[in-house]
Amino acid sequence: MKRPTKDQLSNAKVLVVGDAMLDRYWHGAVERISPEAPVPVVKVTRQEERIGAAANVAYNVVTLGAQASFLGVVGDDDAGHRLEALLAATGITTHLKRDAGLMTTVKLRVIGRQQQLLRMDFENEPDHEVLALQNRSFLELAPQHQAVLFSDYGKGGLAHIPAMITAAREGACKVLIDPKGSDYRRYAGASVITPNRSELQQVVGAWSGAEGLADKAQALRDELRLEALLVTLGEDGMTLFDEEGALHVDADAREVFDVTGAGDTVIATLAAFVAAGLGLREAVPLANKAGGIVVGKFGTATVSYEELFT
Repeated sequence: MKRPTKDQLSNAKVLVVGDAMLDRYWHGAVERISPEAPVPVVKVTRQEERIGAAANVAYNVVTLGAQASFLGVVGDDDAGHRLEALLAATGITTHLKRDAGLMTTVKLRVIGRQQQLLRMDFENEPDHEVLALQNRSFLELAPQHQAVLFSDYGKGGLAHIPAMITAAREGACKVLIDPKGSDYRRYAGASVITPNRSELQQVVGAWSGAEGLADKAQALRDELRLEALLVTLGEDGMTLFDEEGALHVDADAREVFDVTGAGDTVIATLAAFVAAGLGLREAVPLANKAGGIVVGKFGTATVSYEELFT
């Protein structure tokens, strides 16, 4: 497994573009069932806020030791200001566009007895004029980075992604995409996309065995003019499909505690090492190892350089 130096990583620059979210956790004790309905009563004892979604992808990049810029849209509300404050404390270079009509996306998770009991989502879609401002900023920022990472959570922040992909590729940036939805034509021309098993099945249908997966993956890669397609397969590891064929890496999880944000860690690690000069086939085993580490942690989490190489 090739090991880039810390200096190589510190000079690597990744621009992350996508849906910004604030993750909130309410932790408490569960000691009784409500008399009003057959649901547990959680006595909240601790509240926690974390960077979520595409912002968490950027956080994973800087935790590894690379440089990350984040471009996204938030509302002019408490959640948007809290997210901005959290980002400022991480070392991420932040370029937030504010939409007065937008409710900053918040995922609120209620935790009792170390288990997630309930999740509540607060969200709507950003204004197209604000997205146009984001696109103009993108054209200025992309040439300053070796890799551009689009983290699509389907919240409307990447409505103009085809034009941004074209601009980034014309500037010789590697383009990595964590996709969402069933129409992958909007990702055409990217360097690599990283769907998980169920996401890919929504697009290409079911398959039987490794050979069936390879046939469908390579056909999709050709159709979308991708350099590569990385399919994450949970407990079965991940497989990279490129012009050389298939590269499979077995799962590297020591203990699975929480899979929240594991996909963020995988693509962030991939982008950081590609920006540092590694090829995709060299970076995939490192991304796989990072994903195996983060599923042993609770909630949206990150992996450090030291964790990855010890």
